[in-house]
Amino acid sequence: MTGAARPPLAALLDLQPHPEGGWYRQTWVSPETVTLPDGRTRATATLIHFLLPAGDSSAWHRVASDEVWIAHTGSVALELGGDGAQPSSPAQVQSVVVGVDLVGGEVAQAVVPARVWQRTQPSGGDALVSCLVSPGFDFADFELVGDTDRA
Repeated sequence: MTGAARPPLAALLDLQPHPEGGWYRQTWVSPETVTLPDGRTRATATLIHFLLPAGDSSAWHRVASDEVWIAHTGSVALELGGDGAQPSSPAQVQSVVVGVDLVGGEVAQAVVPARVWQRTQPSGGDALVSCLVSPGFDFADFELVGDTDRA
């Protein structure tokens, strides 16, 4: 969790510290639900704002659903570390920059497949993205590296 003071944009958007790092707030939950193979139900999709302040990063984590990152301001380097028991070695990590500088090679959207390790690395300035998760996000399906109490 971030230990820094709440950034002005986080205050404006009423964002709270996220356990992986950065700041977030859920902005939408689909009223439609789906039953998962294990019998649990989830919203078909959820959406959050996620702010990663300049110089901040997130911890390696994964969720049990597909995640679509959508850029609003700034950029984040989204690193993908495979779907093994732990994130891949640094040489095998794939990276994509999600941001608004499309001419400069950034992408406006990126998909993280279900159960793939991910983290974000710092960029030159604050970055605001949205993350759409389908089936909908639930902290019961969220795993941080080294978190033996989850998934």
